[in-house]
Amino acid sequence: MCGICGFVSRGDISLEALRGMNDTMYHRGPNDSGAEIYVGGDGYRVGFAQRRLSIMDLSELGHQPMHSEAAFGVAGQCVSVVFNGEIYNFGELKKELSDYPFKSNCDTEVIIAAYLKWGISCIDRMNGMFAIALYDRRSEEVFLVRDRIGKKPLYYWIEGGNLVFGSELKPLMACPGFRKEIRRDVLARFLYQQYINAPDSIFKDVYKLEPGGVLRFHQGEVKKWKYWDIGRVYHRMQERPVEDFDEAKRELKGLLKRAVASRMIADVPLGSFLSGGYDSSLMTAIAQENSAEPVKTFSIGFEEERYDEAAYARQVAEYLGTDHTEAYIDEKGMFELVESIPKYYDEPFADSSQIPTMLVSALARERVTVALSGDGGDEFFCGYQMYDRLAQAQRLDGAGAFVHGVLGLPGLKGAKLEERLPVKVRAVSENRDPELKTQVCPPAYLKTAMAFVPGSGLDCRYPQESGYQVKDWQIRRMLLDMDTYLPGDILCKVDRASMKYSLEARCPILDKDVMEYSFRLPHSFKYDGKEKKRILKSIAYDYIPREMLDRKKKGFSVPLDKWLRGPLRESLETYSEKGFLGRQGIFDEDYVSRFVARYLEQGDGGPGSGSNYSRIVWAFYTFQQWYACYIKQA
Repeated sequence: MCGICGFVSRGDISLEALRGMNDTMYHRGPNDSGAEIYVGGDGYRVGFAQRRLSIMDLSELGHQPMHSEAAFGVAGQCVSVVFNGEIYNFGELKKELSDYPFKSNCDTEVIIAAYLKWGISCIDRMNGMFAIALYDRRSEEVFLVRDRIGKKPLYYWIEGGNLVFGSELKPLMACPGFRKEIRRDVLARFLYQQYINAPDSIFKDVYKLEPGGVLRFHQGEVKKWKYWDIGRVYHRMQERPVEDFDEAKRELKGLLKRAVASRMIADVPLGSFLSGGYDSSLMTAIAQENSAEPVKTFSIGFEEERYDEAAYARQVAEYLGTDHTEAYIDEKGMFELVESIPKYYDEPFADSSQIPTMLVSALARERVTVALSGDGGDEFFCGYQMYDRLAQAQRLDGAGAFVHGVLGLPGLKGAKLEERLPVKVRAVSENRDPELKTQVCPPAYLKTAMAFVPGSGLDCRYPQESGYQVKDWQIRRMLLDMDTYLPGDILCKVDRASMKYSLEARCPILDKDVMEYSFRLPHSFKYDGKEKKRILKSIAYDYIPREMLDRKKKGFSVPLDKWLRGPLRESLETYSEKGFLGRQGIFDEDYVSRFVARYLEQGDGGPGSGSNYSRIVWAFYTFQQWYACYIKQA
């Protein structure tokens, strides 16, 4: 786990500047750093840099940038690489590449050897989480590559035939000549979604490489493609369905066991996050089965009983025999992290569960450098409560179309009769766009987000649902979440929170073979009309008694309304003051100042009904916090 950055430019970016860019990511790799500049063709210079968190081969042989040795009829030093992540099947690939004169035990060197033998298509053979930058001196090409599901981040800036890239925005912002021009058109979607999804970013001319994406840069020309696409892979796997539940369970269990085992290979201490829920408990159980020693497990408890699940995690840990560590956090402990959010989430990000994620990462880092997590189980195996609601919404769609048609009749238009309907019925009746069928929300909430930044351009919702060619709303939304919410929110949250403490988080459920096998399963193996995550739960019960896991999930939410109308009130009032907004020139100053004033007076029940408006105000607050950190001070 590391941070990478670099450039391909005709400009005069010095080695000192490159090192400065690299050092903005010290937290991602405190063990080592490297920065080099190469003279390319046609006046271009190529700079590669990396901050290293040593996980495999802790010796100097793992130093990056790393260069090729002479092999496969190719001269040495013709390929250079910087790399962030882990290639979990590097041992198998290394056997296939036995003719290469390996000098290290690092997966980085396997990337180089694989590229020399198979070209950029070598990515298809790699199973892991990664962001890779590769320079081929023979063809003067630079490749940027991101893993299939977007576990590792990779930003890039294109301007004037030049390319600058980095694991975070900070190195790009530190690059000489970078202009911090905010993309106003993404802000309404950010307020609604709480994050900015690839390929968009907060800055003009800056993008995130999409999950499963490759970017080729050659003499100022950019070409992009996806070597792994959620929709395409889903339909390809559906051509080979697994019809028998017992067979599916047996095969999936074997794949999960291999995924966990491969993620336990490390030359540093390893542990597991344990919430006591199905996914983290199953990953921990498999890890314990695979370990001769008690696995180190970590959980966070909260003083408010309605949020606290630490007792469940402790019970699972005792049953499995893990070496368990827990810490109880009060509201003050959570609140103290608010100020650090923009430093480590250097793009606006408003999922408040980032705070408990930072807390459990800090706890784990006291004893380990690598931690397993259960991320991906909800998206790939139908775990969210929202999926229950979507099944209901699809059944209501015909009635919703009728209501929508009736309310549009002459004499009824403008009568606002829909406001008298229950929120659920009103939301379904207004949701007529076939591109947005699964993104049901209270209309007032959507309109509020859009009103903060009028004419912002992008629809708050993602207009790509029909591209999946799937009729079932649950499946379609699961695919959409895999494309958007999982990489844009969940994996971003875990990456930044864990990297804040130089901790590597590994997600076995997001193993390539597990993800692809999940697409072969009939949807009834995941959701049978009553039970979500059916097959995953069945596997978990093989390890842990059902009564320890079958309970209503409490969930955790930061007391946003209490904070925003309490200790954060003064700064929120400053951020929403009409004069401040006018000088800022981003938001609708009249609407936002009035809305926030009403919210501060009345709380979530104030400006409207049926919506959690503290989420929008919190997103606005985190943007302004980010703005104060990176823009205003500049």
